[in-house]
Formats: sequence, structure tokens, C-alpha cells
Amino acid sequence: MAKKLHRPTTRRLIQLYSALLYNAHLKGFAEGQIYTGPLKSVCVPGLNCYSCPGAVAACPLGSLQNAVAASADRPAFYVVGILLLFGLLLGRVICGFLCPFGLIQELLHKIPTRKIPKSPLTRKLSRVKYGVLLVFAIGIPAWFALRRLPLPGFCKFICPAGTLEGALLLMLHPANEALRAMTGGLFWWKFSLLLLILTGCVFVFRAFCRFLCPLGALYGLMAKLALLGVKVDKSRCTDCGACVRACPMDIRAVGDSECVHCGKCIDVCAFRAISFRAGKLVLRGPELPGKGVRP
Repeated sequence: MAKKLHRPTTRRLIQLYSALLYNAHLKGFAEGQIYTGPLKSVCVPGLNCYSCPGAVAACPLGSLQNAVAASADRPAFYVVGILLLFGLLLGRVICGFLCPFGLIQELLHKIPTRKIPKSPLTRKLSRVKYGVLLVFAIGIPAWFALRRLPLPGFCKFICPAGTLEGALLLMLHPANEALRAMTGGLFWWKFSLLLLILTGCVFVFRAFCRFLCPLGALYGLMAKLALLGVKVDKSRCTDCGACVRACPMDIRAVGDSECVHCGKCIDVCAFRAISFRAGKLVLRGPELPGKGVRP
């Protein structure tokens, strides 16, 4: 019997539409050139490389590093304000719904093979991204800013989205032969790191997002304050733990700093205590039992 095909969930469609919207400059893919128009002064919420040929706006993480790198000359009010706005309105809903690199990780995880489940070890490793945020996204740019040397540490040394969406897509275009001739040790380090991360995502659900992504760490710091996301009705909750066990992320409680608000917990809650809300407005939950925000 043929395997039944499932329609994409609402969350998956939003992820796809976001990736297409972020990279709507199709001319860039055809010409192998980066869009540099006025929209590049605006940040999208999710991790999407500025140097991707299709990118129509800037990456918030890259913008943060550049702002920190220039902080010796001018305050980073604009970028910090934008990130605070994104975090307070959406929090890590951005990770679960609006991040193109998050979508890539989830699609890789669908490759059929034995998976590594979450454990106390993965929960401990999930703290590493806060160190990456502090050291590479803030510390290194700030240190070199004092010396008037702009250095976006995370973008330069780690960012797999930049390597995949920016460097590789540009280098593979026939018009950019000069870029291929300039590859050196730093490129091959980042390329090797990219392969390691993508391979890890096949076996571990959203490995980069959970362990290394400083943007997710930043939004996670605002998780308790975010307007949109999954919420628990304490009057119905029995603390059975089914939601935490079913969650593929390293959460300790629904809606905490590790939660990407995929909605899987809503499906497994026998007491109808969890809903997806925007403030007090219920978007999905016991009152609106619709399908479609599962991973």
C-alpha cells in the first residue's frame, strides 16, 4: 500500500513563505550579486544571511555585531531597539516559524535514520549558545571596536547560514570566479563547520538552533515577556509532564527560553491546558482545536 502523503502544516507553510519572502530578490540568484537597495537597512526577524544573493533585508544578528563593532563611535540604539521589539512581540516564535535556517534543520532531520533523543546532556549543551552570544556576537565585536577594528566575530568565524546562503551560493555562480580564487583557511574552516552542523541536524533535532545559535539565545532571554506563543492555563494543568516529554527541544517548561512554540505540546495535553495565544487572544488551543502547528 502506498504511503499516505500528508499536507504541510500551517507552521511549515509559514516557514516556507518566510524563507521565500526573505529571499525574494530573484535577480540576485540569476546574476550572482547581492542586493544593496534601501531594504537592506531593515532587519528580518530570523537568521538569514545579508550576503545571500536573494536576501532583501539584513540579518538581525549581523546587524547587532556591526552595531557593537561601531559602538565606539555611535550608540547601537536602532538595532537594539529592533531586536527588543522582535523579542517582546514574538520571542522564539521567530525560531519556530520565521527562521529559514530553522526550516533547513527540520527538513534535514526528516532524513530517515536513527535519531539521538534529548537527554540531560543535550539540556546542558543547550546553554552553550549563550556563551556563543556573549563571546562571538557581543564580546569580540566590542573588544575590537575599542581598537577601531570592526570584527563581527560570529559571522566571521562560525555562522553556518552565512557559509551556506552567502559564500557558497555566490561562489558557485559562474560570474564570481574571482571569489573562488580567494578561498583560504578561514573559508575551509567554516565550510567544515557547516558540514558538521548540517550532519548533526540529521541526527539531532535543530542541533544548531539548540546548541549554538546566538540569535535564539537572545530571543530566549525575552521568552517570559513575549506577547505571542504557547501558554499554560495553570488551573487546568496537572504537571503530568507529557508536554515536556513530547517536546523535541530541551525545555523544562512550556514557553521557557528553549521553547520554539511549535505547538506539539498542545496536541499531547490530555487536560486541554495549553493554547497558542497572542496576549489573551486564543489562536489555537482548547477553544480552537484546529490542526496545523505541529513540526
